[in-house]
Amino acid sequence: MDPLEGEASSVSVEYEPVSVKDVLVEMKDTAELLIDLSYSAVLHRNADLAQEVLRLEQRMDVLELRARMSLMMAVRNPDDAEELAPVLGIVAATGEISDAAGDIAKIVLEEMGLPDAMRAALPEAAETLVRGVVDSGSAYADRTLVDIDLESETGVRVIALRRGDNWLLNPGPETTVASDDVALLRGPDPAIGKVFEELTGERYETPTIEDPGIEDLERAVDTIIHMKNLSELAVDLAYSSVLFDSAQLAEEVRNLEIEVDALQSRFEAWTLRAAADAEDPVVLRGLIRLGTSTEVISDAAIDISEGVLREIDVHPVVQLAVQESDELITRVEIEPGSELDGTAITNGVPDVESTMSVIAIRRPDEGWLLVADADASLRGGDVLISKGTRTAAAAFEELAQA
Repeated sequence: MDPLEGEASSVSVEYEPVSVKDVLVEMKDTAELLIDLSYSAVLHRNADLAQEVLRLEQRMDVLELRARMSLMMAVRNPDDAEELAPVLGIVAATGEISDAAGDIAKIVLEEMGLPDAMRAALPEAAETLVRGVVDSGSAYADRTLVDIDLESETGVRVIALRRGDNWLLNPGPETTVASDDVALLRGPDPAIGKVFEELTGERYETPTIEDPGIEDLERAVDTIIHMKNLSELAVDLAYSSVLFDSAQLAEEVRNLEIEVDALQSRFEAWTLRAAADAEDPVVLRGLIRLGTSTEVISDAAIDISEGVLREIDVHPVVQLAVQESDELITRVEIEPGSELDGTAITNGVPDVESTMSVIAIRRPDEGWLLVADADASLRGGDVLISKGTRTAAAAFEELAQA
């Protein structure tokens, strides 16, 4: 048994007055980081990243307990119970995402096996996520992120820091990178190696990949990569549907879950066919675990947005979280003949006067297109999932109208 697995049960969690809103926000941020880390650990076969997933999973267990305690203390009458029931559902679903991420990480830690085609399927332009310990002699040590200006100089971002048992999620410009911090970095592959070496004082090595050339296996891997991307989007939309009480976004979560279920069926068929041609079918065990866990994440997204789908009023603790955020995710359907109809879109940015960034497109006859995967031209009938400020979102919706 991994040493981390035995620690969770020994942690004592006592009730203490905390903001439910703050706990929910931290759970959301932790869940999103868990998904990111777990898949990166598998795709790059990185045991250090997988260990960080298990540490975060333990942190999520504590957050889940604290959230449940606070919600139980907040119920005073039947009306409170009705409003808080969906929030309790969010807490439970977030815990399911955490457990699924832990199962994905164990593919690496238990050496369950995963075909090299898994990494071969990664897009060449995809960003890489790495883990490194900040060396005391690093030029980045004991400086703030704004002082280092890492992202502007290299395109590499510090997405999280772990200082002992404490996590700093979404570090801001004034966050200090301290010696011995565990830093999680994301950025373009050509740049991240140099940053990693400067940060840690260690050499960065990219693993070599051999493609076995099994056609059904390549199809299975392509499918699981698409399932991963759609599940991540579903979780993002699910939280947004709750935060902004948006029935439209909740409905898109349901559409995504249906698509992931369909992909899961195809994935299972291609994996079984690939087993007949694989030199060692046992290496497909990890791929099967990955498919199962990915579907769990997709199902959890539906559970998060269930209250919105059932038209239950958003509880005030959730509304407080919305009021602090100026950025939101929106759903817009393009009307034929509108200014957006026929507009080119590059790297998520449509060729119009707008600061909105398009995350995904759902086409009635073609399904989902994740804009990060390819450039595209918008069409009448497209449903766009976009991110931006409230002001920009209102103007963007007008551009979609004929």
